[in-house]
Amino acid sequence: QVQLVESGGGLVQPGGSLRLSCAASGVTFSSYIMSWHRQAPGKERELVASIGRSGGRTYIDSVKGRFAISTDNAKNTVYLRMNSLKPADTAVYYCKAIDPWNRAYWGQGTQVTVSS
Repeated sequence: QVQLVESGGGLVQPGGSLRLSCAASGVTFSSYIMSWHRQAPGKERELVASIGRSGGRTYIDSVKGRFAISTDNAKNTVYLRMNSLKPADTAVYYCKAIDPWNRAYWGQGTQVTVSS
């Protein structure tokens, strides 16, 4: 019964910013590994950022210094703040949760398009 719903995607100019949100139900953040992934047209899905059960954060090299993953436990929501966006960031962004039994759950995705 875990459900993840992403929002916040859209069209933004290069250098702009967006904040993606992932609203979770049936999830205790302290017991789950939460992450953001993206899939560009014709490309494999790739991990972008993750936050572990202990709160540790990791990022793919191409977004370090530009993206930040965070959580709001009161709202049961995971965020991805994206700054200094580039056309190469254009992709469908997906929220993922991994439970203590190593089962994965995915959101439906939200489109991010970086273009002038």
